[in-house]
Amino acid sequence: MDTAQISAWGEKLIDLATAVGGKIILALLIFIIGRIVIGKILRMLDKIKATEKLDPAVRSFLRNFFKIALYVVLVISIISVLGVPMASVITVLATCGLAVGMALQGALSNLAGGIMLLIFRPFSIGDYVIASDAEGTVRELNMFYTVIVTNDNQTITVPNGNLMAGNITNLTKQDLRRVDLTFNVSGADLKAAQKVMLDQMAANEKVLDAPAPQAEPLEGIPGGMSFTSRAWCKTEDYWDVYFDLMKSIPAALGESGVGGPLPGYRIVND
Repeated sequence: MDTAQISAWGEKLIDLATAVGGKIILALLIFIIGRIVIGKILRMLDKIKATEKLDPAVRSFLRNFFKIALYVVLVISIISVLGVPMASVITVLATCGLAVGMALQGALSNLAGGIMLLIFRPFSIGDYVIASDAEGTVRELNMFYTVIVTNDNQTITVPNGNLMAGNITNLTKQDLRRVDLTFNVSGADLKAAQKVMLDQMAANEKVLDAPAPQAEPLEGIPGGMSFTSRAWCKTEDYWDVYFDLMKSIPAALGESGVGGPLPGYRIVND
């Protein structure tokens, strides 16, 4: 190979490196600028007043949807700049579509579950739920999963498909809740025991007058009677009423002279 040929090959390599290097640099610039633009678009979406009227779960879902869609557009732009024929890309995607679909069955199920959760709205951000072996406050609803934070501050990530496939108990959906407690009371003066329970519930400021509190004999037990006490309150006051009555009713029964609570009273929490 003579000097002229070596020089020609060298020039071709330089031209190729220049062309490829230029495309790579341009692709990197597009990637960096694209990420900045996507970040600004998402922040703009967060500030749009129209979205403030939407449910927080819907806002979170739509934000994630737009984020993924924008990144897909960015990736396609980078592939185009690198000179990869889009026809070839589409052919490869079509060929691999079945395999990808099989591999992403779980993800597609979770996506469908997320859409169904938005349509039927069994819960909203901030609701306290029991679902799919998880219990806690809903903090986030994404396209594929829901984030639940427990009372002891653990974070549980639950796939949306699992939520839609099982029962969901929303403890904060309604404005009012009923606190149900069951006590075993000794002695024969049932009316006196009933009055003590009703008085304690009436004395609690967070217990509602309507629906009226109840204290009724439930069943006979050796040496006494099992009573159920039921008090209605606002949902946000549930635990305050629960713990207050758990302290006040047994203490009042003991002081009333009707025999006091038997060891091992039962608690029923509906």
